[in-house]
Amino acid sequence: MKHSMRIMMDEPLCEHNHQQKSGCQPPKPGATAGGCAFDGAQIALLPIADVAHLVHGPIGCAGSSWDNRGSLSSIPGLFHLGMTTDLTEQDVIMGRGESKLVAAVGYIQQHYHPAAVFIYNTCVPAMEGDDIQAAARLAEQRYQLPVIVVDAAGFYGSKNLGNRIAGEVMVDKVIGTREPDAPPPGVHDISLIGEFNIAGEFWSIQKLLDELGIRVLASLSGDARFGEIQTMHRSELNMVVCSRSMMNVARKLEDRYQIPWFEGSFYGMRATSEALRTIVQHLADDDLTARCEALIIREEQRISGQLAEYRQQLAGKRVLLYTGGVKSWSVVSALQDLGLDVVATGTRKSTEADKARIRELMGEDALMLDDPNPRHLLDICYHYRADMMVAGGRNRYTALKARLPFLDINQEREHAYAGYDGMLELAHQLCQTLHSPIWAQVRSRASWQHSRGGVLHG
Repeated sequence: MKHSMRIMMDEPLCEHNHQQKSGCQPPKPGATAGGCAFDGAQIALLPIADVAHLVHGPIGCAGSSWDNRGSLSSIPGLFHLGMTTDLTEQDVIMGRGESKLVAAVGYIQQHYHPAAVFIYNTCVPAMEGDDIQAAARLAEQRYQLPVIVVDAAGFYGSKNLGNRIAGEVMVDKVIGTREPDAPPPGVHDISLIGEFNIAGEFWSIQKLLDELGIRVLASLSGDARFGEIQTMHRSELNMVVCSRSMMNVARKLEDRYQIPWFEGSFYGMRATSEALRTIVQHLADDDLTARCEALIIREEQRISGQLAEYRQQLAGKRVLLYTGGVKSWSVVSALQDLGLDVVATGTRKSTEADKARIRELMGEDALMLDDPNPRHLLDICYHYRADMMVAGGRNRYTALKARLPFLDINQEREHAYAGYDGMLELAHQLCQTLHSPIWAQVRSRASWQHSRGGVLHG
């Protein structure tokens, strides 16, 4: 385990490896605040809808962060059910962790009949030395279903490392264990990595790919099924969608199965069209290329017509974007497509490649922010006269206390912004936020403040 951990911490495609907070090195006490390895692992895999996700540890590990993303599923997903072995002090003292784990798998099999059970290791059983691999093998033999151990105890490292561990488990234990159904004639197979179907975004993209005759074998892990993940080794192409955390999956599938991959985004009209063109370019099908160009022309004309009124309302408005990773540039592209002026963007979790794309979009003098201090963000807003803040949920109250319009762009949101239709939804939400009558009210003086000579004027 120590050897494999060192390998994951030195992932060649990750530029954050040696950063203490956002990187994957073993943390100092308290450094995992904001997301530990366990948290990252379950975030990466919870959207697999027909799997039972069992947390082996105290109930607090399952209860504090379960199902906190806006991932949607087309079936009633087991991931909405928080399952845990609920280890107590007595279980630890008496060494009952392993037997309790096997019994929990039996209960799940009897009552829910999942396609597989994923067991997430946590700090307490990891420190006391539970042999969860042996318990998983016993449960698998006894109950005749796949039992996959995701050994990502919180103290191993950061959330990014947990994402990477989850991807490593999928490559080593799941992918390649089943063959897919043969595709219809002329249909190409691809897979998406790091697409979590936030607010149903994957479905709007899948609709376009279906029209082109491109089958998504699996999406790791938005609206995924266990059987789909098993077949990813037969993809003709992998697309990493806005997620640096699972680059190791793309790299390993290329090494093992010679599957090419690229990183792209579906945020914004330009980015969506570019992603579709890159997909068909890799698939090297002339007929597919022609049909893709026709689809892009049609969709861009359709959405441009519907966006005209929104663009008039948004023209000249200034936005501060504070997010991280690939969204630091992909959302810039979407906002610029709507005619907005992005005065600054967050780069706290961005790579040098991400920053290069930001400069390409915003110019060489682009203002990049890596300081999440609320006072600093507000100073930037005031200095550059930003009309609103587009950021993650943790910045919501910073903006609202400053009476600044705010739009949530991160994983807790309820609206889908990917693809061509996502552009329309983004424009609608931006206009609704900016032009809400609440801002005029909260910025005006209260009636009792309009006093003159002791008389209130209201």
